[in-house]
Amino acid sequence: MIPATSFQGKRVALFGLGGSGIATARALAEGGADVLAWDDNPESVARAAGEGIATGDLRGADWAGISSFVLSPGVPLTHPKPHWTVELARGAGVEIIGDIELFARERIATAPTAPFIAITGTNGKSTTTALTAHILNSAGRDTQMGGNIGRAVMTLDPPEADRHYVVECSSYQIDLAPSINPTAGVLLNLTPDHLDRHGTMQHYATIKERLVAGSDTAIIGVDDIYCAQIADRLERVGKQVVRISKRLPLTDGYFADGSDLMEAIDGRYSRIAFLEGIGSLRGQHNAQNALAAVAACLKVGLDLGEIQAGLESFPGLEHRMEQVGRKGHVLFINDSKATNADAAAPALSSFPRIYWIAGGLPKEGGIEPLRSLFPRIARAYLIGEAAPAFSATLGEAVPYEISGTLAAAVEHAAEDAAKDDSSEAVVLLSPACASFDQFKNFEIRGEAFRQAVNAIDGVSAIGGAR
Repeated sequence: MIPATSFQGKRVALFGLGGSGIATARALAEGGADVLAWDDNPESVARAAGEGIATGDLRGADWAGISSFVLSPGVPLTHPKPHWTVELARGAGVEIIGDIELFARERIATAPTAPFIAITGTNGKSTTTALTAHILNSAGRDTQMGGNIGRAVMTLDPPEADRHYVVECSSYQIDLAPSINPTAGVLLNLTPDHLDRHGTMQHYATIKERLVAGSDTAIIGVDDIYCAQIADRLERVGKQVVRISKRLPLTDGYFADGSDLMEAIDGRYSRIAFLEGIGSLRGQHNAQNALAAVAACLKVGLDLGEIQAGLESFPGLEHRMEQVGRKGHVLFINDSKATNADAAAPALSSFPRIYWIAGGLPKEGGIEPLRSLFPRIARAYLIGEAAPAFSATLGEAVPYEISGTLAAAVEHAAEDAAKDDSSEAVVLLSPACASFDQFKNFEIRGEAFRQAVNAIDGVSAIGGAR
């Protein structure tokens, strides 16, 4: 735990008592703050009270005596309308912050030189965060990873000068972290997302910009117009900006040339790392993730040898293009996290010969956005409620069967892929659907896929496959 000593002796209100909220309340209390916590869910309040956290309805609180209000990032700050606690805090002139802000203040107060890499973006931030932390850890650095991935940030070990922090930040968290100041801030990309909570794309982009604007070095993917404009804007005001691109040669910065990661200095290029043969980092989207990780690790002092070794040993994230097994020339990939068509596109674009398991509880738009990738699909195996609609979209473009269940789909896909005469055939679970018709969540769906694959005679597990 990181005691929030910056709030010692101060009265702090807190709303939102999920896992991270309880961790934040504990950190405040451990740091000497007088905490008053609340939640709209009575069960959450009771659980927190049972764990020794002071609770009380914030409607009746004396806001004049409160110095700070800590809000859970899951609670609306601005859109579709501010939560009632936000209106009370604003009416009393009380600052509204989140757990990332607590961390940022504690680092500055206790170990301002502790390397801090903060990562955001619409897509790829979890993989980039995990990859960056893995490279640092494999190079022997004291590394702490958390935030929007894994552990709540205030449950990490306290800041020390040589302790490296890699923190994934959602737009909600950045919106509550006005003084966030990473050593290296990474903004991967921006596409319309969470507009129900941010109102407009411009507001969403402005929030994301804050992370890199506050950093010592701003590492920005410039393959979309929003991020390209942010990079230009920050550079004009004197910010140190490092541009990365997964598809375009740059005059200055880092870019991908196939599986090679290149550095550009005044238009002169040199290879600094490579992804050839690294199964966990296939695809153009992972090239962008790797470029960001390389740039961030260089910023905090790693050398190219340490970085390459970390890239090559990266096992990937569970349920995100996770390699779970191989049998001969057949590779089994768990991409259960792909709960809509856009999320399934990276995996489908990363392999040339695919036996695709898709379906579940359908999302709006179905799989029509994936039509350009249909030529990569040797055969589709459709499961769940979406099967009839998906079969209609596939039509005569892709051979398919309605397998019904995931177990049947894995069995049939494995049998068909084994007969494929290509150098590598991929059995890919990338459902383009929510899991809720047959599974409680995408993690359980992915685990069911892994178990079905492991049950196939002759399959060898890969990397971190469980």
